[in-house]
Amino acid sequence: MEKTIDEKKQGESLVLDQKEGNKRKLFIESYGCAMNFSDSEIVASIMQNQGFNTTQNLEEADLVLVNTCSIRDKAEQTVRKRLEKYNAVKRDHNPKMKVGVLGCMAERLKTKFLEEEKIVDLVVGPDAYKDLPNLLAEVDEGRDAINVILSKEETYGDISPVRLNTNGVTAFVSITRGCDNMCTFCVVPFTRGRERSRDPQSIIEEINDLWNKGYKEVTLLGQNVDSYLWYGGGLKKDFKDASDIQKATSVNFSKLLDLCAVAQPKMRIRFSTSNPQDLTLDVVETMAKHQNICNHIHLPVQSGSNRILKEMNRLHTREEYMALIDNIRKIIPNCAISQDMIVGFPTETEADFQDTVSLMDYVKYNFGYMFTYSERPGTMAGRNMKDDVPEAIKKRRLQDIVDLQRIHSEIKTKEWLNTTVEVLIEKESKKSDAQWSGRTPQNIVCVFPKANYKVGDFVNVKVTDCTSATLIGEGIGLSENN
Repeated sequence: MEKTIDEKKQGESLVLDQKEGNKRKLFIESYGCAMNFSDSEIVASIMQNQGFNTTQNLEEADLVLVNTCSIRDKAEQTVRKRLEKYNAVKRDHNPKMKVGVLGCMAERLKTKFLEEEKIVDLVVGPDAYKDLPNLLAEVDEGRDAINVILSKEETYGDISPVRLNTNGVTAFVSITRGCDNMCTFCVVPFTRGRERSRDPQSIIEEINDLWNKGYKEVTLLGQNVDSYLWYGGGLKKDFKDASDIQKATSVNFSKLLDLCAVAQPKMRIRFSTSNPQDLTLDVVETMAKHQNICNHIHLPVQSGSNRILKEMNRLHTREEYMALIDNIRKIIPNCAISQDMIVGFPTETEADFQDTVSLMDYVKYNFGYMFTYSERPGTMAGRNMKDDVPEAIKKRRLQDIVDLQRIHSEIKTKEWLNTTVEVLIEKESKKSDAQWSGRTPQNIVCVFPKANYKVGDFVNVKVTDCTSATLIGEGIGLSENN
């Protein structure tokens, strides 16, 4: 089964530079989407100013925070196991340790964690991280503390994140928070609130700061980046009431992309995640206009069946999605496209599933993230639909599309054989200390001999071989972007 960021990186403890004079120790772990990892950098910045330096040694921590995900039951179970470990360490080694839950599980299970199970000392939702100092003061005085109020304004645009566990080359920059789409399977609108966008000037300032610190690539983050809309503040849903001047000077996602690309023309720009119903062709045209905007779109479809898409409250049809794919490839022929797919959604028949298979055959995605449906309490599907597809059928369908995606990934990867690609070196290859590993603009991993190159270099690589997911080649010189 393909893996998402939570399964690739879950349990990753985060490390930041130590601030002189700080006496207390913070241990922080993140699970879930890229937004959670970005949020943890905000939390680390807030806590650093409260006298905390981070540690990778759980036993010496004064405060343990876990940034959680509620998107699937598996993610929640993983976090529960970590909480058991934290409390065992607290009981056996460090009775003064305080344990807190952040993120989406914090909002969803606040009462259960604090009052019923009594397994944490504080619970903080995604919009309440600025209240951490006050909540920690409550905990230090022996009281449980909680703040999971969903904000209509908070974007954390005024906080400079501490870059955690960084390679010094790539970084996340959050541009929106929340989601208004209300897909029936998704908890995000309930745990992260309404959609609101960050001031574009603060985004550009953060990107400029990253470039000055030596970073070479940023990923613009949001639950739905294509819904980005800045008109001086307020929720997107209120834009219809904005003044004529606000509407005339508003910045949508296409304009934001253009601003970012122009601000730092040698810095790579990526973005995630898009929603098919909101991705407009002016975004694709802006991508084509700028060499430094990477040719990769993560475009979750979730199902190839129109009937299931309607049950999911996905506001696009199979045909509209396929037309969008055709237009993307017409404008950017070498654009990589990746997917999210759910099988076993309530009432999914074999015919519905075969519609998903045929859609995958039509698109031939470069890679994808595939899952069986996991009922999430509180969602529309969880409240109103019976989880009626047998587990054995879910697993068989999942394996079928994973196998199909591997075939498609190999087809798409082989298209790069005997071509030259630009690779941004991010790290040493996991399989050989004699090779570098980096990614192409299409988000394809490429490995090649180290030679005299270094992390952060843009290198032209001649592709000589490949696996289904990785390009293998030889560096033939630095690219003009260095």
